Amino acid sequence: MTDTPITGDITGVGGTRISYRIDGPEGAPWLILSNSLATNMSMWDPQMPALSASRRVVRYDQRGHGASAPAAPPYTVDQLAGDVIALMDHLGIESTDFMGLSLGGMTGLGLAIHYGPRINRVVCADARADAPAAYQGIWDTNIAKLHESGISALCETTLGRWFTQDFLDNPENADMLDDIRTMIRGTAPQGYEGVGRFLQSLDLLPGIPSITCPVLYVGGENDMAAPVDVMQNMADQTADGRMVVIPGAAHLSNMEKPDVYLNAVSGFLGLD
Repeated sequence: MTDTPITGDITGVGGTRISYRIDGPEGAPWLILSNSLATNMSMWDPQMPALSASRRVVRYDQRGHGASAPAAPPYTVDQLAGDVIALMDHLGIESTDFMGLSLGGMTGLGLAIHYGPRINRVVCADARADAPAAYQGIWDTNIAKLHESGISALCETTLGRWFTQDFLDNPENADMLDDIRTMIRGTAPQGYEGVGRFLQSLDLLPGIPSITCPVLYVGGENDMAAPVDVMQNMADQTADGRMVVIPGAAHLSNMEKPDVYLNAVSGFLGLD
């Protein structure tokens, strides 16, 4: 048994390099964590001490994020889910639990729909499965701003969607917010645009009734990107789905309310 972290790279769909890290005891049940748009694997740092105590945790950076290489946009669910399957094959993981937030949650749904036998349980946090017209328009605006002014220009508006105003105004959160700005700025422009175009074509809702594994949907009470009622509808259409709301949180609920988030997922993942 060892808790020594392991880092590496694998070749994802289309030859894209995907970076990963493994923490936790050898031989423990597998758990894969997937990041949101414009973040990297470190977004899961608040939960890692608890998760890695009893699980073999694999974190990876989505293509075009963190240390993973970008690929030409747009991205597709086949690419995003296929990167995970390539990672599992490389590590010899036959089946796993999966937890993702926003883009990561959508990836988890894609895996459950298209690779059901290899996914045991999914935590889908702060994610939606469809792309109504107003939602599509957000990404046209953001991508135009990206091309005009660079990704740094998206930082403050992004933080305003990700967190409640109370969290943003609290001086105790200043260092964390600076770290998150660094994550956003570290996202490759192709990675941001690739995901933005994927989100515009998001069409996972019709496949949700076919999911056979248990799915826990987790939503921030104040999340405007993936509202609670939208996520509740997804849970209602999932054969073994349930929904839990994180009070006082917006989109990055695991970072805004880390302890509440951990408590919400612990029982489902068998951490208790």
